[in-house]
Amino acid sequence: MPYISIESGQLTNEQKTHLIGRLTTTASEITHISVQFFTVIIKELPDENFGIGGKSIGEIKRNYKGK
Repeated sequence: MPYISIESGQLTNEQKTHLIGRLTTTASEITHISVQFFTVIIKELPDENFGIGGKSIGEIKRNYKGK
């Protein structure tokens, strides 16, 4: 059974639905494995739990919104 795992910041339920559907469909088209066999897991990480360039994603978002 194919397994797709995505780590992301917080997503809306609508975004998760679209992501799961499109990842499954695209992977099925590429591999020729039926969509019914795919498992998709979304792991949401708080913005303060990861960073880029020495700053947390939360800090980057706050600074970006302020401009």
